[in-house]
Amino acid sequence: MAPSATGPTAYSTKTDKVLVKPWSRPSPTKEDLDWAPLVKIDLSRFDEPGGKQELAKQLYHAVTEVGFWVVVNTGLDDERVLRQFSIGNTFFKEPLEEKRTIPCNFAEGEYFGYRENSRWVGDTGVKENIEMLNIPKAIPALANEPKHEIVRQNWAEIAAFHRDVWEKVARKLFVLIAIILELPENYLADAHAYDEESDDHLRYMIYNVRTQDEWDRAQAYSKGGHTDFGSLTLLFSQHVAGLQIRTPEGEWKYVKPVEGGITCNAADTLTFLTKGFVKSTVHRVVTPPKDQIQIPRLGLLYFSRPGANAPMKAVPSPLLDRLGLLTEEDKDPNQPVVTGTDYVRARVKDVHYKTVIDKREGTSFEFKGLKVPNYYD
Repeated sequence: MAPSATGPTAYSTKTDKVLVKPWSRPSPTKEDLDWAPLVKIDLSRFDEPGGKQELAKQLYHAVTEVGFWVVVNTGLDDERVLRQFSIGNTFFKEPLEEKRTIPCNFAEGEYFGYRENSRWVGDTGVKENIEMLNIPKAIPALANEPKHEIVRQNWAEIAAFHRDVWEKVARKLFVLIAIILELPENYLADAHAYDEESDDHLRYMIYNVRTQDEWDRAQAYSKGGHTDFGSLTLLFSQHVAGLQIRTPEGEWKYVKPVEGGITCNAADTLTFLTKGFVKSTVHRVVTPPKDQIQIPRLGLLYFSRPGANAPMKAVPSPLLDRLGLLTEEDKDPNQPVVTGTDYVRARVKDVHYKTVIDKREGTSFEFKGLKVPNYYD
């Protein structure tokens, strides 16, 4: 088995500062894969006269039928993006005892910290190959969340990037979706406000190298897909293929990395808020192409999740009302509902608080009236 990343961590002999070595994207696969056709949303047009309205029209089909799309021209320089990849890559090369100092508290459904690749995949004799580090928002309410040393040393730039991803991408997407729903433009952005406490996080993630046999055994156990827990997921381009989505026609197709782009998808809580109008897309990660199978699949992602002040209640959308999706119960302001934080943490606990990944065909997760399948063929 190859390690999670190549080479040992380097330390300065004078300051013990973790030296972040530059990381670059590997070459794209040369295999002829069946790529999913995804719409590109050019966010440089967002502030043009009529730009938001035109982009909302372009986004309509993606959020209601496909659930995945790509944004380009976000204003996030690729140099900054690569720097974050480099920090993540350096973290995963650190000694396991250092990574374990701040683990995710799955017993409470909390996702900040390090997730080790320690769980077994059923009875296959193969372990998960995923490691991740989830970093909370840089806001006063979360200031006391513990930080790994590499995060502490680079906190100023991580924090600035964290906020800029939300401001330059997530916020704008929430505005476009609100326009589609005929809501006030800032309705969804305010419900997911950056300065409010929530489980939003920037994620460094790596799929460690497996042999073909290990991939085959793990995937034979479960080939199904999943949906994401929160509202929006943003995936920065990294070139190693493996991500697939289930199309509206029920076919599995690869998501092609886009140079300078961010692949985006809607997730479950946005589906709940819109009574199923916005599609939370089923997706999965499969064996990389043969010309990339020996490359660790490093990831950089941002997850936007509704917080304690965001009730999981259908939004008062005139469009949803005209479509007959809103019930009288939905319109009742006194109807008790769970918060975004309560739902997300319950789902995180259900999925991750275990030492063996179990088969989940035919099962669903349900929490106080909110229900989602655990497995998709």
